[in-house]
Amino acid sequence: VILLFFRREGETAAKISVGAAGLVMVLALSSIFRETEIVASRVQWLKLGELDLAFGLLLDADARLLLFVVSFVGFWIHVFSLGYMRDDPAKGRFFGGMSIFMFSMLGIVMADNLAMLFVFWELVGFSSYMLIAHYFQTEEASAASRKALVVNRLGDVGFLLGIALTQARFGTLEFADLEKMAGVQPDLLTSGLGFLLICGFIAKSAQFPLHVWLPDAMAGPTPVSALIHAATMVAA
Repeated sequence: VILLFFRREGETAAKISVGAAGLVMVLALSSIFRETEIVASRVQWLKLGELDLAFGLLLDADARLLLFVVSFVGFWIHVFSLGYMRDDPAKGRFFGGMSIFMFSMLGIVMADNLAMLFVFWELVGFSSYMLIAHYFQTEEASAASRKALVVNRLGDVGFLLGIALTQARFGTLEFADLEKMAGVQPDLLTSGLGFLLICGFIAKSAQFPLHVWLPDAMAGPTPVSALIHAATMVAA
């Protein structure tokens, strides 16, 4: 909504973004205390032979807790941003990017399968690129955003291969189904799948050897660093 209608109206964009983050935080907190049952929802997205991909949401105890952690950290970073970005001429674009970032992280937490997780994972990568490049007029920010994008894509190649091999090995990408199979004696292929899947997490949380993008990310506004380092790594 911000990027479509209020990109050039910084004050309105800031109010929408901070208000949405605050609302999500309140809803996440209330769900921890009021809801106990597991909420699941699935809509078929793509079917190719035996491959059945769906957009699914899974709201269990773990997801509720992480929803609150991510939204709590994200909300206060939004509040801090109100002052930090007060006189920035591109404030509308900045808060639009922050909202996409929050949306993506919440999607990661609530995804019920690896395919949907990957979709939101890439949205996090897109919004990271967009926010680090906020001062794109400077060579430093422009180069830093490209570096972050490329390094994270290297990790995501392993992540995507792991997802494809998981489908081939187990015939499912659903977390609930994979959890039931987790008790089986792991073989070499299963161990390899785990290594490939963790590549994405290594890149996103800037662990060795894919940590090289993180120092350059400081070229973006300070709230961006806070959101990437704190909330994203918690989700990862």
